[in-house]
Amino acid sequence: MLSPVVGSQHLPLQGYQQLANLGLLADFIRAECLQLAIGAEQLTQQEAEAAFQLYARQRQLGDQAALERYARARVLGPQALEAEVLGPVRQQKFSQREFGAKAEARFLERKTQLDRVVYSLLRLRDPGLARELYLRIDSGEANFADLAAQYAEGPEQATRGIVGPAPLTQAHPLLVDRLRTATPGVVLEPFEIEEWSLVVRLESLVPASFDEATAARMVQELFEQWLGLQVEQRLELLRNQLLESP
Repeated sequence: MLSPVVGSQHLPLQGYQQLANLGLLADFIRAECLQLAIGAEQLTQQEAEAAFQLYARQRQLGDQAALERYARARVLGPQALEAEVLGPVRQQKFSQREFGAKAEARFLERKTQLDRVVYSLLRLRDPGLARELYLRIDSGEANFADLAAQYAEGPEQATRGIVGPAPLTQAHPLLVDRLRTATPGVVLEPFEIEEWSLVVRLESLVPASFDEATAARMVQELFEQWLGLQVEQRLELLRNQLLESP
């Protein structure tokens, strides 16, 4: 169980009030909580050198002099520059240590939201026309893409009916239910969702798998969730102090 981040105030209350007045308080507190969480994370010399090399390469800084000029232009002293360069590596190590063992459980909770789907969609306001176009597609008389480009009344017209690849749960819940039980390549009979008549064909459904990339994403989500809680607790404390101050 992680302990909450407890931040000592680096600014007087008036400084925090000024940040609040400028709309910058939440961002400042997030940066403060992040640094308090990961600042003491120890890195090997190899990890630190690799981080500096990546930082310089991403910004096209060819040598140490270029790096120093870049830091000076951004008013970053040596400690601030080091914190910025090493921050992502420290965050990754901290997150993996604290949340790596929870990544698979997080994945199982989120799996239905991570499944990806590609489907063809024809959305019409006229149920009779929807039925007619369904029959033409189902019989092989017409091509789904051609009819979508000609008749679709939603944004899928621009993609010739193709939607995705996209998370399955981005679709309307009633459409999600149909897609989950559909057979790829088989056009579904028209059905109603709100004011629309839909003709749909599932092209492919790719269930999410717990691979290395997904595990890293789950760890990052858990870290962001935890950090968000720390920020909110810190903000709540400051709100009370600022409101009570004369």
